[in-house]
Amino acid sequence: MSSIERMTITMPTDLAAVIKSAVDGGDYASTSEVVREALREWKLRRLVQSQELAALKADLDKGLNDIAAGRVTDFDPGKIIKRGRKLLDKP
Repeated sequence: MSSIERMTITMPTDLAAVIKSAVDGGDYASTSEVVREALREWKLRRLVQSQELAALKADLDKGLNDIAAGRVTDFDPGKIIKRGRKLLDKP
């Protein structure tokens, strides 16, 4: 089991009220449980954001490499619109 560290935090009254309400409503046994769950979700969201940014960077790098290698086509908005309409028409 991991060690436990006691911390004191300061937050706006409205957020403190939300935490107290969750505990008083029986959703959590303590304010610490609410904060721990919130931090776990925050940590997961940051991980997902990091992965999404890495994927976006890889896509950008691929696109820039394609441009540098001359693998490009002219922008044709009509063709894009036609393709989009065709995809929308599919059942």
